[in-house]
Parts: sequence; C-alpha cells; structure tokens
Amino acid sequence: MKVLITTPWVKNYVENFRTDFPEVEFITGDSEADMVAAAGDCEIAFGPVSSAVLRAAESLRWIQSGSAGVEWMRETPELTETEIIVTNTRGAHASTIAEHTFGMLVFLARGFDSLYKAQMNHEWQRPLEKPGTGLVGLTMGIIGLGNIGRAIAERAVAFRMRVIAVDAHPVPKPDYVTELGLLDGLDDLMGRADVVVVATPITPETRGMIGPEQLRGMKSSAFLLVMSRGGIIHEPTLVDMLRNGQLAGAGLDVAETEPLPADSDLWDAPNIIITPHSSPSSSQTHNNVTAIMADNLKRYLAGEALYNVVDKKLGY
Repeated sequence: MKVLITTPWVKNYVENFRTDFPEVEFITGDSEADMVAAAGDCEIAFGPVSSAVLRAAESLRWIQSGSAGVEWMRETPELTETEIIVTNTRGAHASTIAEHTFGMLVFLARGFDSLYKAQMNHEWQRPLEKPGTGLVGLTMGIIGLGNIGRAIAERAVAFRMRVIAVDAHPVPKPDYVTELGLLDGLDDLMGRADVVVVATPITPETRGMIGPEQLRGMKSSAFLLVMSRGGIIHEPTLVDMLRNGQLAGAGLDVAETEPLPADSDLWDAPNIIITPHSSPSSSQTHNNVTAIMADNLKRYLAGEALYNVVDKKLGY
C-alpha cells in the first residue's frame, strides 16, 4: 500500500506514521514532476491533488486533505466525476479558530491596540484613547454554522451575547443559537448584528457574497471578523468603511490573496487586526489533525467507512 504525500506541510502530520503503519509506504516529492512520476501505483494521497497528479494516479482511491477546507478541488474539477473518496479534517481546528476569533474581538472591542502602543511608550494612558465596548448583550451574527461556527457561538454565549446565524443549507439549530436561517437572511443578519463573523466555506455560492451592499448595511458600531476563507467579502469596501468610520473595527485571519501583498490597502486601514491565516495553528490542532488522519488510515486498511467524507459537488 502506497500513500503519496502531495504537499510539504502535510508531511509534518505524518512524520510518525511510518512507525505506526509499517505496511504502508509513504512517498514524498519535491516537485509536481516527482509526484506525477510516483503517483501511478499510489492508492492514497495525503494532501491536495492537482490535475496532473490525478491523471497519473491510476490506482488512486482516497484523498485525505490535511485541512478542513478543500477549495483546491476547484483546480481539479475532473475529480468530481470520479469515484475517488475525499475526506477532510473537519472539526480539528474549530476550538483554536474560535479562540482566535475572540482574541481578535476582545483586542478590537477593548482597544488593546492603543493600550499596547502606550505600554511600548511607557505611558499610563488615562484617559483612555479608546474607551472600549463591552460584549455582554451584543448580538453576534455568524455566517456558516458548521463546526467552527458552532464553536464560536458557544463562546459567544459564555460572554452573554445573543447569537443569530445563517447557513447555506438547513442545519440543526443548537439551543444556544437564538435564530438560524438560510442565506436569504444574510442582509438582515448584517444589519442587525453588533459582531459579524464569517465562518462559511468558500464555494461558488459563497464567493463574493458579502459585497458592498451587504457590508454597507452593517451598523457603524459593529465589528467584522473574517475567519474561514478570503474571497467572501469585498475587501476594497471594507477598507473604505474603516477609513470613513463606518465600521468600529475588523479582524481578518484570511485574505483574498495570500500571502497578503505588502502594498495591500488592508495593512494601513484603521481599527483592523490582520493575522496570517494562523487561527487554526496550535499544538492541539496538530494532534487533532494527526488523530483524524491516523484513524481514517486505520479504517481504510480495515475496509471500514471513513470519517469526514466531503461532498465533492458541494465542495465541503
């Protein structure tokens, strides 16, 4: 049994697998040409698979993504028409991303940017440059109520916030969510929420769906946190709103173009915190991802059903 590791960062998750799975040969390549050459008799791939590798991988039966998002499949559209199973690591990142979300929110709401600058200048900043906003009683609107959205909602309730949400498809409403609807309620959510969190996967349906009209429908006192993928919100409008005081603040862990170009207007927009798609990163996430991949490999070798199977047509 051969497993093709298609991207270097996935290798970090499977470094101990050779000991745990002596019957499996793990193959890595330094270039796409190397992977194409090695793919022919590989039954499993860990990581994204390009069209060139897919064409060469005549024995491929299963692709295990090392991330929850599988937007790389857009670049391999022919995969949808095959019987190859795709699984992801859905759920492994939820807690860490939710914690990162609230780190950003507290940073913005409590004015930690100005307080930290004052600390660096050895200044006891009284009165405060930014008096801050309390979270109790605010309404959080979550766009996308999957594992990550639910983890964020649970923490919002602990802060005694009210949670409303929309999702692209009907999903069960947890008790801690006050209202749950479909995407036709997006504009209403944007206008009512004091904090808007983008936690939906990027798909053809969600790409660009939060455009200028939706953003400008937000309260000027509201905060926007984009945690799932770039390309869902219209970034130029966000910059304009921040510059003109039409939004209290924004936190971006993702951007439409990553790495974010050094000349992007986002960097210098006021009241924004930007992190480099690092919200999933933690020792706990590494352990969770490794456990999911190891368990699925055990299941595959035993002929059992796999966890976290992706709907290839929906893209998640």
